[in-house]
Amino acid sequence: MTTVLTFSNFKGGTGKTTNSTMTGIELSRRGHKTLLIDLDPQANATNLYLKTKENESGELVTFEQTLMAGIRSGDIKSTIINVFKNLDVLPSSADFALYPRYMESVRKDYSERVKYLSELIAPWKDEYDYILIDVPPTISLITDSALYATDYAVIVLQTQERSLQGAEAFIQYLQETLVNQFHAPTLDVAGILPVLLKNGAPVDLSTLSKAEKMFGKENMFQTTIKNMERLKRYDVTGVTFKDQFDRAVQAVYKKVVDELLKRISEE
Repeated sequence: MTTVLTFSNFKGGTGKTTNSTMTGIELSRRGHKTLLIDLDPQANATNLYLKTKENESGELVTFEQTLMAGIRSGDIKSTIINVFKNLDVLPSSADFALYPRYMESVRKDYSERVKYLSELIAPWKDEYDYILIDVPPTISLITDSALYATDYAVIVLQTQERSLQGAEAFIQYLQETLVNQFHAPTLDVAGILPVLLKNGAPVDLSTLSKAEKMFGKENMFQTTIKNMERLKRYDVTGVTFKDQFDRAVQAVYKKVVDELLKRISEE
């Protein structure tokens, strides 16, 4: 059975892309066949993975067909790129911003548009153990489509007030819109993953305390993503596996994935 995971929050810049891409790498290194679907037109996850592939292969990596082109042709599987063993990416680009407008010509009813992405991936999704979806921080058809296809949402909470408000609004939206209105068949929340803006800062600790009271300590990941310069560097260089700083990042995401899989198995 394939498990579909979406990392999200309605507040931008919380670390959704970082955590989805790093979780995908950790799952693949454990031997799980993993696909990341990049539904953000900014394509940050795509760019990070292509740079990572370049690091591994030593060759410049490009792709001939965009996700949007694959959707127009009815064959998005052909756009998938292998990053390294057990890890693939379905790459996004700026033209994916046209997806909502394109869907207006495909299906008249909005709720049917929401289901379309699930239908596109259904014929081949079981080739993967895990599918991770990276989404833009907006309420849109793109986000609705991703969440409709999702089994478990991981809410990424950066330790600031706006991110906390975004997480609260996101949970409410999941229930009221995706579950009650669109009847998402499998959607559940795996937990809330805290990301520190500044290690040990009073504001960060205060936000974590508020989040525990608001959402319940049992719904918060025990693993916290600390502020690590190497994670920021990956956006420029791609993910590397060279030194103790890389190993420190990997150790954190081993804990994240351990806890994620435990949470899923207990549902």
